[in-house]
Amino acid sequence: MAEAEIQELLEEIQNLKEKLRDREAALPAHSVRPHQIQEIEELEEKIAALEGKLAGMIKD
Repeated sequence: MAEAEIQELLEEIQNLKEKLRDREAALPAHSVRPHQIQEIEELEEKIAALEGKLAGMIKD
């Protein structure tokens, strides 16, 4: 069961990283809006939280 959970976390992290790359690529060269930065920060926070959870699972 732990292996399945680890695989799910890895997939979710990968999906979030893809979304993050898409959001960063969509940023205009000028006039970045606050909501765009907020979306990127939220994705980064989710990724960090999931990576921390994954590290804890692997450590056990």
